[in-house]
Amino acid sequence: MSKFQCFLYIVILVLLLNSAQTLCHTKGIKLKRKHHHKQSNVTGTHVSEQPFMQWVKFVGSLNHSVFRTAKNKLFPSRTITVDKNPKYGDFTKIQDAIDSLPFINLVRVVIKVHAGVYTEKVNIPPLKAFITIEGAGADKTIVQWGDTAQTPGARGQPLGTYGSATFAVNSPYFIAKHITFKNTAPIPAPGAIGKQAVAFRISADTATFVGCRFLGAQDTLYDHFGRHYYKDCYIEGSVDFIFGNALSLFEDGVLWTVQMHGARSKLCRQGFMVKGTYR
Repeated sequence: MSKFQCFLYIVILVLLLNSAQTLCHTKGIKLKRKHHHKQSNVTGTHVSEQPFMQWVKFVGSLNHSVFRTAKNKLFPSRTITVDKNPKYGDFTKIQDAIDSLPFINLVRVVIKVHAGVYTEKVNIPPLKAFITIEGAGADKTIVQWGDTAQTPGARGQPLGTYGSATFAVNSPYFIAKHITFKNTAPIPAPGAIGKQAVAFRISADTATFVGCRFLGAQDTLYDHFGRHYYKDCYIEGSVDFIFGNALSLFEDGVLWTVQMHGARSKLCRQGFMVKGTYR
């Protein structure tokens, strides 16, 4: 590999990682205090408002990542098929299809997953951006695994909530359509420790989910960080089943809470923006 290619890869890496993070630029920043000498013609209210107005001007001058224009690529340049029968697909596992992509992916790739239950743990690394996972229908294409926070990892240490995800996305511009992500871990008893079981984790900016199902119990959907859009999605769980620091919009879908012994009831949780009809 030439020095120029190495330099090019480093530049692309920096750009991708920078676009993947959505942070609050005001956290931990202390404004400089100005000492004001109260004059006879200045009211106490005016003086008290000055620090607030200073903060408003400061925040308004920031180039916050929330307002960045997403440089998405919607038109596929390549399509890959996954089928449990090798006669009908390029791969039999979703992870194998992802691993076949370049280390740094900069074009839209559609991975069509045919009907079936795929029992595997899937991870998309940070530099494989612009991936679309498209199922044959949320009731027909299911990706499932059963890790919990206390499941031992490769080094014998517990995976933790972050590592328990059945399907984890760490790259920007991800799209999922008409597919189910499921964690098969059973519903934990009240007060149980280490039973967090994530079905899907999204740790990247600008992701879209259309007609998807997220099934689990405790901590089903880990909406970690970034800007995300959920349209016509079904999300099911028992405790804290939607959590994270992302800025997300949920439109026209179903939130459903499950309890021990199979009891079910509808739930609309607060903490994110809901538009349209969420039942």
